[in-house]
Amino acid sequence: MESAGFRPDQYMWNRVLGMYLACGMLAEAREVFDGMPTRSRVTWGVMMGGLVDGKRPRAALTLFRELCDETGPTAAPRVLVVAVRAATVLGSARAGRELHCCVAKMGACEDQYLPCALIDMYSKCGHIADARRVFDGMIPSCRGVVAWNTMLAAYLLHGRSEQALDLYHGMCGSGVQPDQFTFSTMLGVFSRLGLLEHARQMHAGLVQSGLRMDIVGNTALVDLYCKWGRMEDARHVFDRMPSRNLVSWNALIAGYGYHGMGAKAVEVFERLVAEGIAPNHVTFLGVLNACRFSGFVDRGKRIFQLMAHNPKTKPRAMHYACVIELFGRQGLLDEAYSMIRKAPFAPTANMWGALLTACRINKNIQLARLAAEQLLAMEPQKLNNYIVLLNLYISSGKHDEALTVVNTLKKAGLHMGAACSWITVKKKDHRFFFNDRLSPKSSEIYRRLDTLMEEIKELGYVTEDDELLPDILPDEQETLKVYHSEKLAVAFGLISTSPSAPLTINQNHRLCRDCHKVIKFVSQVTKREITVRDASRFHHFKLGTCSCGDYW
Repeated sequence: MESAGFRPDQYMWNRVLGMYLACGMLAEAREVFDGMPTRSRVTWGVMMGGLVDGKRPRAALTLFRELCDETGPTAAPRVLVVAVRAATVLGSARAGRELHCCVAKMGACEDQYLPCALIDMYSKCGHIADARRVFDGMIPSCRGVVAWNTMLAAYLLHGRSEQALDLYHGMCGSGVQPDQFTFSTMLGVFSRLGLLEHARQMHAGLVQSGLRMDIVGNTALVDLYCKWGRMEDARHVFDRMPSRNLVSWNALIAGYGYHGMGAKAVEVFERLVAEGIAPNHVTFLGVLNACRFSGFVDRGKRIFQLMAHNPKTKPRAMHYACVIELFGRQGLLDEAYSMIRKAPFAPTANMWGALLTACRINKNIQLARLAAEQLLAMEPQKLNNYIVLLNLYISSGKHDEALTVVNTLKKAGLHMGAACSWITVKKKDHRFFFNDRLSPKSSEIYRRLDTLMEEIKELGYVTEDDELLPDILPDEQETLKVYHSEKLAVAFGLISTSPSAPLTINQNHRLCRDCHKVIKFVSQVTKREITVRDASRFHHFKLGTCSCGDYW
């Protein structure tokens, strides 16, 4: 530029430097940087920021040391922010602590962005207590919404949902107004804690304040409602989003799938394609899952073929596993096994697991043994593989084979964890285990459940005979199956809530067929809507029917 008679000022030099960095031309940017007649603090910050963005955080920290050597430890706060960000990307708490000491010596803590950068650095380097100390040490006048959001995000990152909720209440009490970022962060907290009403209230407050949610916030809200069974609310938010990205579509499709609403999931998928949006692997996984949960063989085949014909979305093992289980659940075991044999890659544990699950449903012992041999060779310590095989043997009357599996479990040192179900009443979780009598209301719970069992027997209920308990004598099976944890949780919910209140049960295991049948009858007798979220999916019971169509 100077050879043409033009003498750029500092501002123009910085713009040229920024251009090279934005284009990823780090070597050329460094040449410009080294050749500049003078360099301001902004120049150093631009160069360091470009190195961080170019995934060269070590080089950025080296440059910061050059700055300190050249000018002494008097770097501007914004340059220090970039240096702290470099330590964050590098994942070096040691470098971050050194920069923190530099900040303290310079007295730069009054800058509102530096403490936020330090909080973020400590959080992402795994030092959440140090992050909180920085937050608590901030001057109150500098503790704006950005600082609160950064600390909230730190707690969410580390799964500290209760502490995040307490901090949020403190934020509201401090007079700081939450923004869209607060909302997006707290949705993750509310989702983990199951606080749907908190999410509703915060959403209403955001709307009343005149703030529009961004795509991230709206998508998080759709995902929250999907995860907690509020599909009408999820669709309401989705339909009113001013703009959507593929993540938004994927959240709604996956939600419909897990709630047994396969037709709606396919409808949304077809609408996405019709609008010219290219689905990705996550989209296909969501819609194939929906077909799997709803038994849509033909539609599942068509969607899988659509995926296979596109070079950008060649099916992966997880997509094969969906289709294998889809075929197998419908009794098409030959086609399911053919999918494994014809896959263009080595079959994975998920694929063999899908076939084993299908064999359990169809009680195909021969093919199940083949699948189990492959699966247990790949995952000898995965308890669920043994349990699926054990249930197959028990439901097929193969008690000797079942005993062999039990002995294998014992030799391997594996133990089946206690099945647990829980229900939240008045913001308190109440947990139940098999044949559990720990609740102060045990006598009332068991009386209510015994009464219910008598009522539903009059309506035609007959005990299911599959998935029995291997450690219980045959003549005790029918009596003890009454007291599965999910049934106790339902009975507790019935005696602890108003007569018309819906019930939501969560559990850490798959809903057994007998409990599924019982809860259908209970929803008919009590006129209650009952939602069960098991280890696999949601079941919505209403007036004697379930959203899964008895297919799970």
